[in-house]
Amino acid sequence: MADRQQGREGAPGRPQRRPVVALYERMVEAIRGGAYPPGSTLPTEPRLAAELGVSRPALREALILLQEDGVITVRRGVGRTVNRHLPPRGFEFLKPVEALLGEGRQVVTAPLARTREEPTDFSTQHLVLPAHGEVRFWESVIEVGGLPACLTQEWAADETVAELLPAAVAAFDGPGARTSSMLGLLLDAGRGLPLTGSSTIVATTLGRQRGAQLGRSADTPGVLVTQVVRLDRTPLLAAKHMLPPGAPALPVWQAR
Repeated sequence: MADRQQGREGAPGRPQRRPVVALYERMVEAIRGGAYPPGSTLPTEPRLAAELGVSRPALREALILLQEDGVITVRRGVGRTVNRHLPPRGFEFLKPVEALLGEGRQVVTAPLARTREEPTDFSTQHLVLPAHGEVRFWESVIEVGGLPACLTQEWAADETVAELLPAAVAAFDGPGARTSSMLGLLLDAGRGLPLTGSSTIVATTLGRQRGAQLGRSADTPGVLVTQVVRLDRTPLLAAKHMLPPGAPALPVWQAR
């Protein structure tokens, strides 16, 4: 799912939204506002284009995004129907893992590594990387109440981030790198932009190295959360979050 949140256009140093995304958001707002209620059939393309004051080609692009994201369903002979259960919006639920784990608690982000490395299978799979070059890599232990609660590993391609969100690269190279996760700085730099995240969760064991970093034995069970954060449809950051037993509960919003 690729939820989109209303952003501010024209902010200094921030990329403007593509017109199709702006139209998509207008339509989502209209649906959530009751102009096109859940279960209703959308007007025909000519009528809808006239109501919105846009061209039919632009409308078709936005309708494709709405269908991909589960906002509408297209059925032959019926038309485009607004789904009764709309997908949740993504931006307001996208938070750094330290913020999710530290609700009402003392949280410290302890940096283990702030470096660049050769692309790995993981970073190559989830990010847009240059053919030759390095990827930014951070590793941190999130301590909650003085105890290690999460081992976080994050990757970002500087070229992609610099093109779409240059303020984030400046933040990565600033003093905040010693006290924040990469995602925390990325969200601060991209406040108001349509940043979205998707995650998968699996049960595993810590292993020798992660166990040592978290002060646990290698065969300790854990939960591994893999996360990708995007601006529109372009991935900016990929991360792995390893949580051992006893870590604070991690709020999970399951969309589907």
